[in-house]
Amino acid sequence: MSAWWLSRHFLGSPASITEARRFVTRFLANWPIAETAELIVSELATNAVRHTASGAFGGRFLVTIEAAHDRVWLGVLDEGGPRFPDVRPCGQDDEGGRGLLLVSALADSWGVSGDERGRTVWALLKVGPVAAAGAASCQ
Repeated sequence: MSAWWLSRHFLGSPASITEARRFVTRFLANWPIAETAELIVSELATNAVRHTASGAFGGRFLVTIEAAHDRVWLGVLDEGGPRFPDVRPCGQDDEGGRGLLLVSALADSWGVSGDERGRTVWALLKVGPVAAAGAASCQ
């Protein structure tokens, strides 16, 4: 199976988080990591809407899926903001940061690129060879 990618813009509103999840599950429906990918994109889209300029009036965010036979890369590009995304330890009282803790636990790797004008928060999910073959045959 050759690699492919797909991107879609969403309005920076809470309702768009649901649409972003549907976008991912629609295109990864037969992949064994579809539910994990859905949860990761939900967390990243939520962060974009809550903590960046994407959540302001007229804001938007971009979800990208890049898939190959052995991996799926997910990215959410936001419109930036003054705070850098970071992981907060469990038990901390303030709101926020725990979504990235979940992403770091679910993904094989993850990271952030960009600056205060716009950042992509991404996660990489590896797919085992047997599972990848099954997903490829259903695409």
